[in-house]
Amino acid sequence: MNTLPAPRIAIIGAGPGGLTCARILQQHGITATVHDRDAGPDARDQGGTLDLHADNGQIALREAGLLEEFFRLARPEGQEMRQMDPEATLLFHQVPEEGERVKPEIDRGQLRDLLLDSLLPGTVRWGHTLQAVAGPAEGPRQLHFTDGTTIEADLVIGADGAWSTVRRAVSPAVPRYSGVSFLEAWFHDVETRHPDVAELVGQGSAAAADGDRCLFAQRSSGDHIRVYVIQRVPADWITGGGLTLQDTDGIRALLMERFRDWSPRLRRLITDNDGPYVDRPIFALPVPHTWEHNPTVALLGDAAHLMPPLGVGVNLAMLDACELALAVAHHDTVDEAVSAYEKTMLPRSTEMARLLDGAADHLLSPELPDFATAEGH
Repeated sequence: MNTLPAPRIAIIGAGPGGLTCARILQQHGITATVHDRDAGPDARDQGGTLDLHADNGQIALREAGLLEEFFRLARPEGQEMRQMDPEATLLFHQVPEEGERVKPEIDRGQLRDLLLDSLLPGTVRWGHTLQAVAGPAEGPRQLHFTDGTTIEADLVIGADGAWSTVRRAVSPAVPRYSGVSFLEAWFHDVETRHPDVAELVGQGSAAAADGDRCLFAQRSSGDHIRVYVIQRVPADWITGGGLTLQDTDGIRALLMERFRDWSPRLRRLITDNDGPYVDRPIFALPVPHTWEHNPTVALLGDAAHLMPPLGVGVNLAMLDACELALAVAHHDTVDEAVSAYEKTMLPRSTEMARLLDGAADHLLSPELPDFATAEGH
């Protein structure tokens, strides 16, 4: 166990990775504070549904002492997968076996609440937007927040996602647009208000693709479905078409033209959504993304290895968080802990990033069964 006086650990980002790291540290008697830019836990929608895999995300939850609680919340039926062609002909249908727990689904918001509720009161400091990491590499580090406050830390953990501020302290890399963009649409009270869509999607996910465009739908808890309209387009395709994101009717008309040859049944996923669309262009970090070891800064999840959303993002983030927390708990210094963590994390993430480099195009592939691993946002 760590024999030094307790290090001051600041985790930036209260997503699944940051919260998992804080929870496992606390399980080992180590204090950490989590700083997040959101005003509070309910400040914004947390996104769609996630599948947590037995060989990574579930390992982290077991170490956090939360696996059985996760299984009580998770939806094993969400592992159902349907793939169709643009005529809505079913090409592939996977139904999970009774009791299957390989990668059950859970809403991102439910997972976040599970982790938040497991932490000691006051662990998360809301409304803290990090502006810069200063101070010498050997520490202590000064964290400057946009509200004018500054704190010192012996270890800064960047769990702050794709556009990580912490990453700038160790790497100049910035995410690059993949050429593929998601447009998110929501459907509420689907069994009552959208029964045709509910039947089309089933209890899990359903997709149809033609090589240039795709419709991917996922059922969430609470009788909700999210649909992702996936296209190979410029990042500014909406404004480039003379539209704004608020112009729901204009965007819908443009989509209807692009999907004009598709089955009317599938086109309901474009025409019947409740409320406005959400634009989600897909970015990825250069491959490989590595950096010179820094004794007081560690990165995890998307901050370290942003990849296309093909089923690994949250799982790798939580496994990173688990391994980093255990390294801190079992090494004498944070420098040794970060070194040990990076020796495992960097080769693993580099191998996966190389495998998925350019794989955003796979999201548009009509081949089977590409979408069996797709991960919601």
